[in-house]
Amino acid sequence: MTHTTHSVPTHKLALRVRELGQLFNSMDPTPFLNKDLDPGAEAFIENWAFDYSIKSHFHITIHIEIWPEDGDPSMMLSAAIHNHFAYKAERTRSKLRTLLRQGRDSMAVGIVFVTVCLIAADAIGSMGVHSGYNIARESLTIVGWVAMWRPMQIFLYDWWPVLRKIRVYERLCTAHIGALPGK
Repeated sequence: MTHTTHSVPTHKLALRVRELGQLFNSMDPTPFLNKDLDPGAEAFIENWAFDYSIKSHFHITIHIEIWPEDGDPSMMLSAAIHNHFAYKAERTRSKLRTLLRQGRDSMAVGIVFVTVCLIAADAIGSMGVHSGYNIARESLTIVGWVAMWRPMQIFLYDWWPVLRKIRVYERLCTAHIGALPGK
């Protein structure tokens, strides 16, 4: 790790591959710039990046044992890796929007349900002090508030990890990517 003049940490990753094709998903027929990364390479890069602050700068150097005959692949690798993580960031943004929409919908249903339960609990409570009424009243109150569990989980906890993923993918979209011949 090195620090720039603005004290933003820079973290370096060195990947070693036998040939360029090992970085890409062999089942993906698209050209390198639009090709998915190999799942193992993708997971390795992501796991490495998730260990650091989202404010970090990343430098990824790929050591290629069998150097391509058509020259330095650094520009192509940089574009391909940036495109891959830009696509992942956009897909994850879409998942976040879906999660927050689900949270809003769940919250609306939960508020209506808890309101109905509390009104019913008050109505039952006004019927008397019999233990059966008390149990029914308390049960409705508990059931109503339990209905709010899922929307509260979404808004308090579930969206943070998704947002972190987006930010890490965005950092990987701007990572310095280079290639070197050799092991």
